[in-house]
Amino acid sequence: MKSNYRWSLIVTILAFGISLIMSLFSTVVLENVNLLIAILVTFLFILIGIIFDIIGVAVTSGDDTAFHSMSARKVKGGKMGVRLLKNASKVSSICCDVVGDICGIISGTAGVSIVALLIKYTDMNELIISLIVTALISSLTIGGKALGKNYAMNKSTQIITRVSKILSIFSKN
Repeated sequence: MKSNYRWSLIVTILAFGISLIMSLFSTVVLENVNLLIAILVTFLFILIGIIFDIIGVAVTSGDDTAFHSMSARKVKGGKMGVRLLKNASKVSSICCDVVGDICGIISGTAGVSIVALLIKYTDMNELIISLIVTALISSLTIGGKALGKNYAMNKSTQIITRVSKILSIFSKN
C-alpha cells in the first residue's frame, strides 16, 4: 500500500513537470503564429498522444517471451523490453495517462489559438468555429487512439522492440 502512495506521488510530480514543459512549449510556439503553424502544433500534440497511447497499450498487452530470448542472446533492447513488460502498469500509466492526457489537454488549449485566428480572419460565427475546432480535435484524438489500440495489440512485440531499442540508447545497463 505504501508503494502505491509513493508511485502516485511520483506520477503526480512527473505529470506536473511534463505538463509544465509541454505547456510552455505550446505557449511559446503558438504566441503570434499564423494559422498553419497553430494547426501543425495542434496535430503534433494529437500525434504524440496517439503514439504514447499505442506504446502504453502495446506494453500492457505484450508477451515477455521474445524479450527474455533477446536478452539472453544479448540483442540490443532485449533487457529493456523485459523491464518495460515487468513494469507494464507503470509504463502504461506514464504513456497513456500522463503523456497521453497531457497531450489531449494541450491540443485542446492549442485549439483555442486556432479558434482565435479563425475568428480574426473569417466572418464565421464564433460559436460555430469553436464547436467545429473542438469536435475536430477530439474526434482526431479519439479516432487515432481507437485505431492505435488495435494496432498496438496486434503488433505489441514489434512496438516494444522499437521502443526498447530507442530507450536502451539512453540506459546505462
